[in-house]
Amino acid sequence: MQTLYTIISTILPFSWLEPTFMKNAFMAVLLAAPLFGLLGSVVVSNQMAFFSDAIGHSALTGIAIGVLLGIKEPAIAMVGFSLLLGAAIIAVKFKGKTSADTIIGVFSSTSVALGIMLLSATGNFSKYQRYLVGDILSIAPAEIIQLLVALVVLVAAFAILYNKLLLTNIHPMFARSRGIRTFAVELAFALLTAAIVTISIRWTGLLVINSLLVLPAASSRMISRDSKHYTLFSVAISLFSCVTGLALSWSLGSASGATIVIVNAAVFIACLSIGILKKI
Repeated sequence: MQTLYTIISTILPFSWLEPTFMKNAFMAVLLAAPLFGLLGSVVVSNQMAFFSDAIGHSALTGIAIGVLLGIKEPAIAMVGFSLLLGAAIIAVKFKGKTSADTIIGVFSSTSVALGIMLLSATGNFSKYQRYLVGDILSIAPAEIIQLLVALVVLVAAFAILYNKLLLTNIHPMFARSRGIRTFAVELAFALLTAAIVTISIRWTGLLVINSLLVLPAASSRMISRDSKHYTLFSVAISLFSCVTGLALSWSLGSASGATIVIVNAAVFIACLSIGILKKI
């Protein structure tokens, strides 16, 4: 890691990048931003924003179950529960007659309430409140490697599943007629989304994780002409917002995750204005 620190100090000699923890945070956002940009572009296109929000807010329940089972590492319990919840939502969506947003709403509200109830009953709620706002400044080198692995996995899955998932969302019956296993495709992407969202929560905070996914893609949609530009702009906007937000949080002394979301929101307003002006 020392070599990377030296490279960052040489190429980017900014005061806010002088501390080692800021260098770690900077490397983390360089990996997390493409994650959010790529994943968010599919989440928004396939109207899964509510799904990712439900997964994010269910993190407390995963932590609570982990505490009850004596699991020392909260991330293990969080990811395990998010995968089960994601699979349950997709299964009920395919087999039930209720609309997707209703199903997600039921699972989301129930899991949040259950998590708060269990943590407050065991006296551990205040201990895990840091997951509400996150702290990317505390990220360690080993966790940066986890983000790198998650990015590689997402890029591979993106290349394999994107067209199938897009066709499944647009016309499920036609997708099945083309030999696409729509349930398997949606389940695979749902589980991938659940895992990445949950892994990122400890640094971004569950209160803002969905905004980090949705806002770059929503901004990109305002100014892009085709799916290729939509994805590229989403990643670029996410990178810009994450790096700018991290630098601003250092200057303002504010929470990094929330500051990044505010920058994302400003970019969204700018893109919205550009889109409106184009139509005039």
